[in-house]
Amino acid sequence: MKGTRSPMRSLFTVHAGEFLAGEFIERHYSNTRVWIPSKDTGIDLLVTDKRNRSSVSFQVKFSRDFFVSNFAATFEVQLRACGWWTFDREKLRTSTADLWALVLIGFANRTNDFIIIPPKELYRRLDALHPKEKRLQTYLWVTESAQCWETRGLRREDRSLVAKSKFANATRNFSRYLNDWRSVARLDSQRRQ
Repeated sequence: MKGTRSPMRSLFTVHAGEFLAGEFIERHYSNTRVWIPSKDTGIDLLVTDKRNRSSVSFQVKFSRDFFVSNFAATFEVQLRACGWWTFDREKLRTSTADLWALVLIGFANRTNDFIIIPPKELYRRLDALHPKEKRLQTYLWVTESAQCWETRGLRREDRSLVAKSKFANATRNFSRYLNDWRSVARLDSQRRQ
């Protein structure tokens, strides 16, 4: 009709973290499929086996690298990436995603790292470390020795120990979740069954 306009709305926008996670999965696990929902339901990526019979869902959160601007002079050699996220406590606690993928991109050394963690575990740890905050802020550092630590609120001396891989604290240690793509690898291996 003349003079009428139909409203145009975008279906979705893929942010950098979702792109990096999806691209990583497709490159390393060729027998999986990566799906992007057309509606925001708290799931950013759905990964299925080749036959679409099994799946794992991801909420993806991205952080640019804070290493260069904040820590380069102090910890230059020992850290490969430092990220900073802010989470809504209730959204994290009630997340329906199977896993959260926290994406760190290290510009200084051109690496991508992913913390792949169940949301309930992420919530438990952050709640223990920062119990009174409505919005949970977290700083995750990845060392050159492939360790991952939550460093928000640590004294300078302890941050130095983290950078040198000499720090110890079970709640702050996220190393077991660093680049832990086992859930996707299981889907990838289902091609043989």
